[in-house]
Amino acid sequence: MNCKEFHYCYAMRNNFEFLDLRAFLAVLEFSSFNEAAKHLNLSAPALSRRIKAFEEAVGAQLIERTTRRVAPTPIGRELMPLVRRLVDEFEESILSISDLGGRHRAQVTLASLPTAAFYFLPRVIEAFNTRYPGIRFRIMDLSANEGLDAVANGEVEFGINIIGALRDDLKFTPLMEDPFVLACRRDHPLAATSSLPWSALQGHPLIGVSNKSGNRAVLDRALTMADQQLDLNWFYEVNHLSTSLGLVETGLGVSVLPRLATPQREHPLIATVKLVDPVVTRSIGLVERRGARLSPSAIRFREMLVNEWHGSHEP
Repeated sequence: MNCKEFHYCYAMRNNFEFLDLRAFLAVLEFSSFNEAAKHLNLSAPALSRRIKAFEEAVGAQLIERTTRRVAPTPIGRELMPLVRRLVDEFEESILSISDLGGRHRAQVTLASLPTAAFYFLPRVIEAFNTRYPGIRFRIMDLSANEGLDAVANGEVEFGINIIGALRDDLKFTPLMEDPFVLACRRDHPLAATSSLPWSALQGHPLIGVSNKSGNRAVLDRALTMADQQLDLNWFYEVNHLSTSLGLVETGLGVSVLPRLATPQREHPLIATVKLVDPVVTRSIGLVERRGARLSPSAIRFREMLVNEWHGSHEP
């Protein structure tokens, strides 16, 4: 915790009520005073008083409210991760003291790649809730870069992300290798074989993710290191991998994407083909902030996540 965080913690612990913190988070999460008031079972004037009292305790305006939007000020945006962490830790501590921690109303917060959140997390959470009923989850399905920032800023306890460039403030634990594959319609000429070299994609309109995407960075770096003179026609660019599958279904082109992002069961229209020479993979793993302490519930879920992931991806 840096000096600024310590100052905020000291000021808040001595000048606020716990409901003030929850009110602050609710307003920003709903982007609405009315919706936040309903969620907290407060009247709108009572909620406004809570926010005003909290701002006075901190000594700065935290929320901008106009006729068109409700948004955090720069200080409010900086304060959000710390407030969320304090609320989560407080609730966890109270539950632990009453010997209910880990079984009732505790919460696990994490940031996950959308592909992992869609295809893998649900069954792990289902298994976890069977063993520890009542634990809530707050899952932020974010892009790779956004997910790393959420972990680093303390908005979540840990994340599932691509393991890319090293960051001194984050710790990575590898889980699996996820190869890039070709997705095309079953009636496409490239679907006639089980594997293809990258050179076979030349001349075909390709659907790829944005240059700002972590997946695209992994792909471009690997192909550059392979030192092949490939003339790939990236004709369509999308922000989400799921969008590329929609374009494939209509026959607009073929897409290169991680295997985890492709249909996990037999699809009536889309076929996947291994890409070789070179084989390009992205490393997926757990991302945690160095020095951060996980809540008891998060520790248990992390352990199950690692065990379940390795178990479901054994060769």
